[in-house]
Amino acid sequence: MPLSALVANSSGSDLQHPRRSLGNRHRSQAEKFLALVDSTSENVAQNLGWAEQSARQAVLHDFTHEENWRILAKIKEKAGDEEGLRAVLEDLFSVLGRDPELLTQLAGVDMLQHGFQLLSASLAADPLDPDYWIQLVNEEFLIELKERFFQLDLSDPRANILFGRRLERIRPIDEELFILLVRRLLAHRPFNHEAWIELGLLHESRKEFDEAWYCYDQAQTHFPQLTPRDKFRTRMENRLDGTSSSWSAPSADGRSLFLKRMENLALKVSSPEIIDDEDLDDEPQVSDLEANLLDLIENREYSSAFFLARRLVTNGETWAEVYLKQAQDNLTDSTS
Repeated sequence: MPLSALVANSSGSDLQHPRRSLGNRHRSQAEKFLALVDSTSENVAQNLGWAEQSARQAVLHDFTHEENWRILAKIKEKAGDEEGLRAVLEDLFSVLGRDPELLTQLAGVDMLQHGFQLLSASLAADPLDPDYWIQLVNEEFLIELKERFFQLDLSDPRANILFGRRLERIRPIDEELFILLVRRLLAHRPFNHEAWIELGLLHESRKEFDEAWYCYDQAQTHFPQLTPRDKFRTRMENRLDGTSSSWSAPSADGRSLFLKRMENLALKVSSPEIIDDEDLDDEPQVSDLEANLLDLIENREYSSAFFLARRLVTNGETWAEVYLKQAQDNLTDSTS
């Protein structure tokens, strides 16, 4: 199953998974009502209202089709709804993983005059269709992508689906970069057990057994009925080829280090730098850790709070259980 489909299969985001046929149908209706507005002076407000309703449904059913966004922006422009057009741009920025607050830099711009052009320019520079997007990719683009990816906010489920589709195109080009960026993607949707299993299978095929175990461990934690970690352990114990040395599950320190890395990757603005054992040696006091958890939750960094709390609980810090549940509940609510 493609990564984008797997990314959509948790915490309610399947409701936002693109349905192109329904999107096309609603966009066609929007275009018909907008044509009536242009062709007759009768029932203008009513036709504009029906056009907007249909266009909104088009975007809802398929946010990956650029024409759905364009028709909605055209209708807002036609209706003279400057704030509504600004809201459309903000929503598109969320899908593209950008901070909608960037629009505050355009506070003095007349949206009715320039809003549609800004939306079109954003789509031209950052195509929603992954097959068009991949055409922009070259060696320099990949370097820039790696740097920019960790500045993106991928907490919007639609952004996760969009970038999942894009990364599918990156995997044959640069598998190492694919793994790094997919982990960043999963850090924002840690409950996606299917995608964790797929990533675990990739690591296992590369004989990166510790990394595979971490992925299967994540999957089994979130969906214990599947027991992928236990099945992996059995496979490793039953290997008969005799071509590789024996393997044992990673130590508690190894799992803590993995969760610490995921905690870093989950921050809305983070860094791809590798965290090593020394970072665990410098662990703050309990009071500082609790304050950190509270800050993360207050700042809506629910994924990072989740990984920090889970790491603490795994290490026997039972006081963090309440924060683990709070982060998990907030994360589920924010992605449903």
